[in-house]
Amino acid sequence: MKNLRAAIVAFTSLVPMFVLAHVTVSPGESTQGVSQKYTVQIPAEGDVASIALELEVPEGVNVLGIHVPIGYTYEVTRENSLITTITWQVLVQPGEFIEVEFVARNPREVSELAWGLKQHFADVTISDWSGGGSAVTRLTPNPQ
Repeated sequence: MKNLRAAIVAFTSLVPMFVLAHVTVSPGESTQGVSQKYTVQIPAEGDVASIALELEVPEGVNVLGIHVPIGYTYEVTRENSLITTITWQVLVQPGEFIEVEFVARNPREVSELAWGLKQHFADVTISDWSGGGSAVTRLTPNPQ
C-alpha cells in the first residue's frame, strides 16, 4: 500500500509537466459560423528554448485579428486574402510558456477544425503537434 501511494504521488506530480509538454489550441469546442478567440499555449520543453511556432489555419477558417505579446513578432502567409499560416517568433526559455491569441470566424458547415502546429526549438529541432487532441477544435451547430 505504501508503494502504491508513492507511485500515485509520483504520477500526479508529473501530470502538470505533461500537460504543459506540448503546444495546445483552446478552446477545444466552439460553434459553427461564429467568431471565436483562440489561445495557443507555447511551452519550452526540456532544456531547449522554443523560438517559433507555426500554426496552419484549417480551410474555411477566416482569421480576423492576431494578438501578439510585447517583444514578439509574427508573419502570415495568405492565399488570396485569407491567412493560411501564422508564424510567431518567440523566445520561450525552458520551464516557461507564453500564450498568443487570434480571433477567427469558424466555418458554417464543418464539425471539426484540425490545426497544424509546428514548434521550432533553438537546437533546430521541430516538434509537430498537428492532429492530436490538443490541436483539434470540435464545432457544434449554431442554433440560429
